[in-house]
Amino acid sequence: MGFFESEVVQQEAKQLFEDYQSLIQLGSEYGKFDREGKKIFIERMEGLMERYRIFMKRFELSEDFMAQMTVQQLKTQLGQFGITPQQMFDQMHLTLERMKSEIEQ
Repeated sequence: MGFFESEVVQQEAKQLFEDYQSLIQLGSEYGKFDREGKKIFIERMEGLMERYRIFMKRFELSEDFMAQMTVQQLKTQLGQFGITPQQMFDQMHLTLERMKSEIEQ
């Protein structure tokens, strides 16, 4: 069975996408959140990013051709912006840390 034929992979991809869309929509109102609301939003973004990091690691570790192609496509796309997948995750982490520090002020 191919990587993308796995029901677990399909379900996790679907759930990640739905959760991401929901958080992005919710994030458009971030400026209106109170302090606790901002903390919750950041925690959910951190959780989503960790799930995405694990999901991508599955791609990297898979021997499936399509999974490897997906990893290469991501690297190529990010490379056009001069960053690697790790740098993307690092930047998101820094952004969330900055958002946390702004809440504490």
